[in-house]
This record gives sequence, C-alpha cells and structure tokens, in this order.
Amino acid sequence: MTLGFFLSTHTIDQWLESYGYLVVFLLVMIESIGVPVPGETALIGAALYAGSTHNLEIEWVIVAAIAGAIIGDNIGFSIGRYGGAKVLLRYGHRIGLHEGRLKIGVWLFRRHGGKVVFWGRFVSVLRTWAAFLAGTNKMAWGRFLVFNAAGAIVWATLFGVTYYVFGSAVKRLSTTIDIAFGVVGAALVIAFIVWTKRKEDALLARAERELGGSLAEELGEDDPAA
Repeated sequence: MTLGFFLSTHTIDQWLESYGYLVVFLLVMIESIGVPVPGETALIGAALYAGSTHNLEIEWVIVAAIAGAIIGDNIGFSIGRYGGAKVLLRYGHRIGLHEGRLKIGVWLFRRHGGKVVFWGRFVSVLRTWAAFLAGTNKMAWGRFLVFNAAGAIVWATLFGVTYYVFGSAVKRLSTTIDIAFGVVGAALVIAFIVWTKRKEDALLARAERELGGSLAEELGEDDPAA
C-alpha cells in the first residue's frame, strides 16, 4: 500500500487551494526521489484548477513540476549512486537478480539509459525508480541530467497544457487516458522482459566482453558483503 492510496484527489485539491504551487513542487519531487506519492496527479489537478479558477498561473504550475522532477530525480540518482549498488549486489539474488543479470542490466542501461530516463517520466513505475536505477548503474551525471531535464520539461509542459486547455473534457476522459498509458507501459515492460529472457545468454556474453571483471568492481563496490 503506497502513500498515494491515502492522498485522494479531493485532498490534493484542498492542498492546492491552500498552498498552490508548493504542493505541485513537493509531491512531484518526493515521487521522483522514489517515494510512491501522486506527483503526476498533483500536476494534473493543479492544471485543471488553474484552468477552471485562474487562481494559479499554468506557467508557474509547469515550472513547479519541472523543478520538482529535476531536483527529486537528482536526489534519487544520488541515493542510487552512493548506496543502491551495494543493496542490489547483496540482496539482488533473493529476487532472481544474480550477478549475470545485474551485469546485463548495467550494460543495457549504459547504452539505453538516456531513453529510460527520458521516457520513464511518462510511465508511473519508471517515473519513481528511473533516477535511482540510473545512479545505481553509474550513469554519467551529465548525461543523466540532460535526459532527465528534457523528460521533465516535455512531461510537465505536455500534461500541464493539455489538462489546462481541455479542462473538464479531459478530466472526464482521464480514466481512459490513464488506462491507455498503463496498458502501453505494461506492454513495453512485458515485451522487454520477454526479449531479455530470450537474449539473456547473448547479452551476458556481450556484457562480459565489454565490461569485464566482476560486477562489484564495475560498480565501484569492492566488497558488497562487508
């Protein structure tokens, strides 16, 4: 059960009336760090509220969401970079993530990490964890920042402007839109898992060849059991 379960749309609307842009900034930031709160719901709610009442300016709603996303993702990235690898190396095998699979993950993320960081902003699960995984896999911070900022800007602008302009009409369709995004996201994840399982041996061979050495050394964790 997540914190998002307890934060109803009505509650967020009340917060928006009292605290405005700060609610958008904080919820988006906390979600981006890795805590499952409804950051995207806050952005949508603020855009609808701005469009129907004009008590908020949509430009500042979008700026608050972008700032929250970038700052939160960078905190999540730092947590992953300076502690995530050790956790995965020590406990990953308990959920089927043995060293070979972790090495494949590192190899794939280092080649397609930018896409994951950018498009992850539009998929609920990845929106929460992409930054942490980027840090865990030692993605270059400069590269992460570029894709992270780009994803945050496109996401906040697209959702903010869309819900602001179309207002109640989009709100009536929000369930359908959410389901559509969920289906597409789930399909992509399933397709990726199936593809990875089929290609695991080949991918591991390439990862071993290109990364070399132990995964602990590759991730800068000389003794994960210590």
